[in-house]
Amino acid sequence: MITFLICVVLLIVGYMTYGKFVDKVFAPDDRPTPAIALEDGVDYVPMDNKKIFLIQLLNIAGLGPITGALQGALWGPVVYFWIVLGTILAGGVHDYMTGMLSMRNSGGSISEIVGRYLGTGMKQVMRVFSTFLLLMVGTVFAVGPSSLLAMLTPSTLNKNFWLIVILLYYFLATLLPIDKLIGKVYPFFGVCLIIMAVGVGAGLIIKGYPLPEVWSNMNNQHPSGTPIWPFMFITVACGAISGFHATQSPLMARCLKSERTGRQTFYGAMVAEGIIAMVWASAGVCFYETTGGLAAVLTDPNIGPNGAVYQICMTILGPVGGVLAMIGVIACPISSGDTAFRSARLTIADWIKLDQGDVKKRLGLTVPVLAFGAIVGGFVDYTIVWRYFSWSNQTLAMMALWAASVYLWTEKKNYLICAIPATFMSAVSATYFLAAPECLGLMKAGMLPLAYGIGALIAAVFLAIFLKTTVFSKKVGAAPA
Repeated sequence: MITFLICVVLLIVGYMTYGKFVDKVFAPDDRPTPAIALEDGVDYVPMDNKKIFLIQLLNIAGLGPITGALQGALWGPVVYFWIVLGTILAGGVHDYMTGMLSMRNSGGSISEIVGRYLGTGMKQVMRVFSTFLLLMVGTVFAVGPSSLLAMLTPSTLNKNFWLIVILLYYFLATLLPIDKLIGKVYPFFGVCLIIMAVGVGAGLIIKGYPLPEVWSNMNNQHPSGTPIWPFMFITVACGAISGFHATQSPLMARCLKSERTGRQTFYGAMVAEGIIAMVWASAGVCFYETTGGLAAVLTDPNIGPNGAVYQICMTILGPVGGVLAMIGVIACPISSGDTAFRSARLTIADWIKLDQGDVKKRLGLTVPVLAFGAIVGGFVDYTIVWRYFSWSNQTLAMMALWAASVYLWTEKKNYLICAIPATFMSAVSATYFLAAPECLGLMKAGMLPLAYGIGALIAAVFLAIFLKTTVFSKKVGAAPA
């Protein structure tokens, strides 16, 4: 229990200290924000700061910090280190920089931002990569909550029924002005999300669940013996750092009325998500007594991650509190799924230079985007989609951090706050791609050390390229082409 409490405190202190340091490095000012300069009543809409924080939190807090943290708990309490350090040193920095850079670039999507600082070639790659990722996320976050809703309702309202309902909601959320639907319902869901996190976390302590301490449980406790590196760092994803957040931050970058509230909105929401991940990782570590017990539940086709969430909520909080908590858990993925499709619409619109003030033009992008989600959600296995989402998610985070590193160098600011986590995430993504069974599969072939070595080499090459084109370049103050 002491470890859990210390980790929560460290996350809060990290926001107050390192978050403030990152904010000082970026140096927000009083220039007109896109919400003011480009207000269009649809996507560029000035909104209240508290409402924006809740929207940002719900946008990024999908199933990742819940089911991802539960999956991460299979490695034991060692996962706490990644959630805390990843959130403070990587995830918070990533979310803050992508949000603030979007504000400095007319509310542009992440593909346009990366293209500006890493070159036209990377812009084209990122346009395709981020659009595909957003469509996958929207689909995953429609299928996941539809299963949870089916558990809470009569059998006649099955998973497919709720999938249709959720997709209809996504259609409206993608099409309508951001303050008309998203801006009105998110505060309620935000309260449910907070109740869920506080309730489950407090319940673990009050009911005396045996929360283990890291100093006596530092070994790899994964039942299958899956190595911590790089698999745990990919699995936890949104609970520590997530490239998906880079696609969401521009949505609120188009609504903030002042750059000076960026730390609260972007870095603060990531820290809040880190706390949510800590709650669920802790629940996963102790609720089923052993990681083997947790693994049995997560892999049971009749229970799975969604069923585990249901069991934990109902057992710890009781029927009434459990239902409230489940609403929060359901709201997380739905509120990320709708903005994923909305971000996909905006990314494509930025790509083809299509004005979104015209409802007919918005409709022309909304329909095919949602049609993709309906087709994939109905025929593709959720676990398969999530498996490839996890790697592409962290790869996108790596690209965003390298773009932010270049920006800070061009501004003659401390680029190390981005370059160090960018290098780390490069090693994570490269090693996972080489080792994972669903990718090149070197681990299955008994060549895991080779994957480690090549992954580290790739990260070193990326760092060398960055240094060569910036720090050691004669074109001081100019972004590489």
